[in-house]
Order: sequence, then structure tokens, then C-alpha cells
Amino acid sequence: MEAHPQQAASPQELLALMPFAALVGLRAERAGAQEVTLRLAWSAERCTAAGVLHGGALVTLADCAAGICAHLNLPAGAATSTIELKTHFFAAVRGGEVVATARPLHLGASFAVIQTELFHETDKGVRRQVGHSTQTQAVLRGH
Repeated sequence: MEAHPQQAASPQELLALMPFAALVGLRAERAGAQEVTLRLAWSAERCTAAGVLHGGALVTLADCAAGICAHLNLPAGAATSTIELKTHFFAAVRGGEVVATARPLHLGASFAVIQTELFHETDKGVRRQVGHSTQTQAVLRGH
């Protein structure tokens, strides 16, 4: 699949294509066709009971990272939309930041499958995996 011309855009410009990402506080770190990295800081406003970062915030982080990754691998003139997303949570996040790294598993003419790893980084420099997401993105031609 030929890479999309948007690949030359900065990570922040690509993230800005999704206004919801800014609303929830996502930050772009790196964006390339083979790897996209986004971050989300823990905050009380994003939590469930007991100060645990809400799973919906983590899924949003994974979905946005994977969406940018799929976008960067589109043929010219195509768009993308998530059609399936599966996330496994391994541990609760009660502080620090979560880093999402998305990489393509399959890039086809009709759909792309993107894998996103979620890592918790603490203020003390500890990093551990807290989740894993796999999603399918439709390739929408003629948009």
C-alpha cells in the first residue's frame, strides 16, 4: 500500500485532525508509517473510583494512536475508520503517564490491522505494560 502524503505532517498536526484527542489531553510524541507514539497523563478528571485511570481514556489513547498509524499508511485519496477494537488491560494506572505505541500488523487494500501497546511510566522512571489493543481500520476509498 502506498503511504499517504500526510506522512510529512508533524505528530501534533496529525493529532489535531482528531479534535476529541485534544479534548481528552492526548499528546503526540512520534508519528511515522511504521510507528506512532502518543501520551496521556494521569489526572483525577480521567479516573474511575480509587484514582484509577478510566479504561475509556486508555482505549481512546490506543484508538487515536492506531488511527494515525492507519492514516499514515493509506493510499492517496483514501480515509480510514475504526471497525473493530479489542483491548486487554493488565494493570491499573494511578499516576504518571501512559504511552501508546502503535504499529501496523497488516496493511491491505480493504483494511489495516494495527497493534498498540500501552505502557505506564511513573514519576520514578519505572515503565510497565498495562494494556494491549488490536484494531481493524477500514480503508475508505474515494474520500
